[in-house]
Amino acid sequence: MNDKQFDELAESALKRIEDALEDCGADLDFEMVGEHILEIIFADDSKIIVNRHAAAQEIWIAAKSGGFHFRWTGKVWHDTRQGDELLTALSRLISQQARQEVTLR
Repeated sequence: MNDKQFDELAESALKRIEDALEDCGADLDFEMVGEHILEIIFADDSKIIVNRHAAAQEIWIAAKSGGFHFRWTGKVWHDTRQGDELLTALSRLISQQARQEVTLR
């Protein structure tokens, strides 16, 4: 994939995450920091950071439970280690930090 394709796919994924967070019902806030970093802020002031890493052409997530890298497979963003789809993994991570069940769609 070329840089332009990655940019479009990554920006679309970040927008999709923002839209899903709007409707998730969890006690959290979120904001874009700069152009490519999404901060998810929880009631206890902990954060999950989602950002695009252009050099690796991946989306990275930093959470209390660790760091995760997602690579485009042609259809979806998959975790490079566990194989989870991006929104599935992010739902699990948000649920852990928010201490309530969250499903992002």
